[in-house]
Amino acid sequence: MNIGLVAHDSKKKLMQNFCIAYRGILSKNEIFATGTTGRLVEEVTGLPIHKFLAGHLGGTQQLAAQIENNSIDLVIFLRDPLTAKSKEPDVNSIVRICDANNIPLATNLATAELLIKSLDRGDLEWREMYK
Repeated sequence: MNIGLVAHDSKKKLMQNFCIAYRGILSKNEIFATGTTGRLVEEVTGLPIHKFLAGHLGGTQQLAAQIENNSIDLVIFLRDPLTAKSKEPDVNSIVRICDANNIPLATNLATAELLIKSLDRGDLEWREMYK
């Protein structure tokens, strides 16, 4: 499965810790991420990550294009809903595209853990019929 990762600046450390905790599951899949998030996760996990541009430089749009082409099976976008973002990726575009294309999306740690555990159990195998 192809997993998309994005994190607002204030959530990047949380994304790193999440990926460390679930490294075993993530290692069995392909990971795609916006530039900075991907680099930070790659540094702490050693996992190979397909990195797009930084989110504010177009990486979010690159990820969105992959979602629209049905190349991403689930997205984990750890966002900070309480802090105004000037140059950080617009969460609404990713949410809208995931909803329009029936892509499972987690926007916080609780749903990210549910999705990653579901992936490990094989609960997301239905995504294969979309390809």
